[in-house]
Amino acid sequence: MAVGGGIVPGSGGKQYEARVTPFVVIACVVAATGGLIFGYDIGISGGVTSMDEFLLKFFPSVYAKEKNTTGHDSQYCKFENHLLTLFTSSLYLAALIASFFASATTRKFGRKISMTVGGVIFLIGAVLNGAAMNVSMLIIGRILLGVGIGYANQSVPVYLSEMAPPKLRGALNIGFQMAITIGILAASLVNYGTSKMRENGWRISLALAAVPALIMTIGAVFLPDTPNSLIERGQKENARAMLEKIRGTSEVDEEFADLVEASEVSRQVEQPLKTILERKYRPQLVITSLIPFFQQFTGINVIMFYAPVLFKTLGFGDDASLMSAVVTGMVNVLATFVSIFTVDKFGRRVLFLEGGIQMIICQIGVGALVASVFGVSGTGSFSKGTGNLALALICVYVAAFAWSWGPLGWLVPSEIHPLETRSAGQSINVSVNMFFTFIIGQLFLSMLCHLKFGLFFFFGGWVVTMTAFVYFFVPETKNVPIEEMNRVWKSHWFWGKYIPDDAVGLAHHNTTNNA
Repeated sequence: MAVGGGIVPGSGGKQYEARVTPFVVIACVVAATGGLIFGYDIGISGGVTSMDEFLLKFFPSVYAKEKNTTGHDSQYCKFENHLLTLFTSSLYLAALIASFFASATTRKFGRKISMTVGGVIFLIGAVLNGAAMNVSMLIIGRILLGVGIGYANQSVPVYLSEMAPPKLRGALNIGFQMAITIGILAASLVNYGTSKMRENGWRISLALAAVPALIMTIGAVFLPDTPNSLIERGQKENARAMLEKIRGTSEVDEEFADLVEASEVSRQVEQPLKTILERKYRPQLVITSLIPFFQQFTGINVIMFYAPVLFKTLGFGDDASLMSAVVTGMVNVLATFVSIFTVDKFGRRVLFLEGGIQMIICQIGVGALVASVFGVSGTGSFSKGTGNLALALICVYVAAFAWSWGPLGWLVPSEIHPLETRSAGQSINVSVNMFFTFIIGQLFLSMLCHLKFGLFFFFGGWVVTMTAFVYFFVPETKNVPIEEMNRVWKSHWFWGKYIPDDAVGLAHHNTTNNA
């Protein structure tokens, strides 16, 4: 039962024979559940840190400040507390360090083992968090969750890019981002429910992270390994059989030969992190480092982590602020569907550019609204009308992110690397992402306190920069087989000079240059 099939004319490079088999779709859906653990975690921490019972037990000083009824305190500053932000952001620091160990595991033992290891460590962290008696137990739990996420985020996107046929690589890879958004939405719904409980609501919120971890771990045990990974570990017969199975055809000679050739090149590379610094990998290195950096500076995590805290700060009540987080979570999931259906049709660039422009407009709007209500002093509150307008603008902003920088921030870096630098490239992608997630997570509540409404303009300015960067420096990669990417770089106005002529020679037949 193959859906579609045959050879699809692409935008350049070779086309391999490939059908979309149910087997591939199922493998990719199961692998993408690795995104659930990450999403659940992003969504859960903001809701838990706005729960009174949790604050009273672990962060009494924040609780006292939040409940300050004298009314003299600035709305912008009531959640500023470094230990509280450390609870949220310690996870990302751990993920950053873990992703480097994960790179070696992924390369040596395969993508599948990395996913399993990640799931098990995450499970232990979820149990510790749900049972936490003091702040150190909480933070140790968060660190274990981070290690689990570092492993999952390093291996899942690589797994998806390698399993998917080129013409569907975008859609199947976005399954990972889709799972992240479903995780965030599930977490906001759980928070909304547990906040109604008299006691221990926060424990249930934190312990339920074990559910997505179980799904991912059990799933990973049954997943097949990718042909690329099998070849990399010297199992060529198995790799060929797997390639025939996932492509739904026995005519895989050409693709198999290219994978083996790429693996030979990759085997000569002793130190992938050192190799990626060579001049001929400059375009990949620059894009892999800048895209995750920019993704964090869209300001999205400020909305996602701290949505309930942010809405509380903007003067929504407890229920309203958790509910608003559910609304933004739903928009996030729905808009991600848009990218699944458009990314392989219109390409990556169109989504990047349109999403960027839409985010800039919304950020200026939200900043102006917050400025008009709270001014610089931070006293005041939203009327129902202005509150709803702010929420609407934030939703349109979240939608733009969810079909542009959200999924593409993971897709593009995972699909531009040749095999010899792929694991290293994905590690750089994850670690840059986690490092800046950590920085923004740690500094956001202080930035809100000091930059006030200017915070929205600060991120807006970054979105202008990144949109210009994509326009000039990121070539279109839709429909290009992964092992054929050098052709795209070679024909680019800026990156062409970094690619030696013989690097394109790997794919000497069937040449179609695309500008």
